[in-house]
Amino acid sequence: MQYNLITILGPTAVGKTRLAAKLAAKFDGEIISADSRQVYVGMNIGTGKDLVDYAVDDKVVEYHLIDIITPNEEFNLYEFTKRFFISYSNIIGKGKIPFLAGGTGLYLSSILQNYKLNEVSVNQNRRDELSKLKLNELIDILIGLTTNLHNSTDILDKERTIQAILVAESNHEIKNNKIVINSLNIGVAADREMIKKRITERLKKRLKEGMIEEVDLLMKSSISKEKLDFFGLEYRYVSKYLLGELNYNDMFQKLNSSIHAFAKRQMTWFRKMEKEGVKIHWIQYEDYNSAEKILEENHFSI
Repeated sequence: MQYNLITILGPTAVGKTRLAAKLAAKFDGEIISADSRQVYVGMNIGTGKDLVDYAVDDKVVEYHLIDIITPNEEFNLYEFTKRFFISYSNIIGKGKIPFLAGGTGLYLSSILQNYKLNEVSVNQNRRDELSKLKLNELIDILIGLTTNLHNSTDILDKERTIQAILVAESNHEIKNNKIVINSLNIGVAADREMIKKRITERLKKRLKEGMIEEVDLLMKSSISKEKLDFFGLEYRYVSKYLLGELNYNDMFQKLNSSIHAFAKRQMTWFRKMEKEGVKIHWIQYEDYNSAEKILEENHFSI
């Protein structure tokens, strides 16, 4: 099967986005982000949403799945895969090459390993919408989605019926997606000491550029302490600093160490993907020529 996607992956701080943008600019592509936090509007510095990286030779490479929801909204694996295939189809429809770029291992695996998601999406808005209906109305919706009810108890209780509808709608959308992905994967690597150095330097830069002010603004806009803790890393530790739970030095040291550990976990995930049969062509940090050669050798050309 011919490749129908190019994926650029790797741990944090190795320049994935910039490499993907340069390749997409040359090979007439668009980029779909595989980053679980860059989907949120207003979370820019902490997530490393360096939009300037998409500008190549006075032209901005089009990107997808960045700044698409607010931090108060829920985003999950199911929502990512659904939106990925919408973006993918749009890019293909333009006659362009889709690039997937990022470091969120689960999101990457869901596409590269063609996950079949049968679990219901955690969609609170849809659940709230359904909860306003009467049981007989819910049963009609469920029968419309599946003529063969495997479990009759699904129609005896309103909450069970709502859950069955959400599952049926989730399965319906997945089954309607006929796209099978065969991705050409390029991994960006660097030795551990270089990654550690880049992480520390980048953290200092982001703190100087307003990361603390960004988190403070999120807190003032009613984003809860629990939600910031959920976002992890920068948002977890900077919010603790702002709440007086950590002094500046402790905040920096704990955050720096956590990002280093995160990069290590990312590499562990990618190695796991390889053991499960995902082929990754590894290149060294900033080796654009090798990446370009891999694409050309695999029948991509300008």
